[in-house]
Amino acid sequence: MDSAYVPGFREEAYAVNDLIARSSDVVVGPGTCIRLHFSILLVDGSEVDSTRGAEPAVFTFGDGSLLPGFENAIAGLREGESAQFEIAARDGFGDCKEVNIQELPIASFAAVGELEPGLVVSFGSPDGELPGVVKAVGKNKAIVDFNHPLAGRALIFDVTILNVRPV
Repeated sequence: MDSAYVPGFREEAYAVNDLIARSSDVVVGPGTCIRLHFSILLVDGSEVDSTRGAEPAVFTFGDGSLLPGFENAIAGLREGESAQFEIAARDGFGDCKEVNIQELPIASFAAVGELEPGLVVSFGSPDGELPGVVKAVGKNKAIVDFNHPLAGRALIFDVTILNVRPV
């Protein structure tokens, strides 16, 4: 006997299966792969970075793709949840370290050309390229800050978890 066609039955089954998958007990944490959209904002609300309007970020919890402070903030969230977290500087890009602010001879910048505060200059290091921001320029020396540009700043992490699945 042929099975009868029931309008909407198959579509309804897909919708139920989707609901079951989304309501699973899998939460963000060790052993999960997470697909998410996020925005990083300064405390004043200005946006620094975002995946919204582009491809979502995908990472495995603990793989080093996300800073631990950001990763710890989203632990326990489920698929479909959104949240905002304030991330302290030490848990984000770290505190500013005086040791990362260097006074260098102007001769070090011969290939760069004219120096001015705010200019980002890249230096070679054993680990690859190291960017620094020129903070001040004197007659013979320049002060360059090698801290991450967001170091020392509290940040707002606005996140929407699109998918969580076991790895």
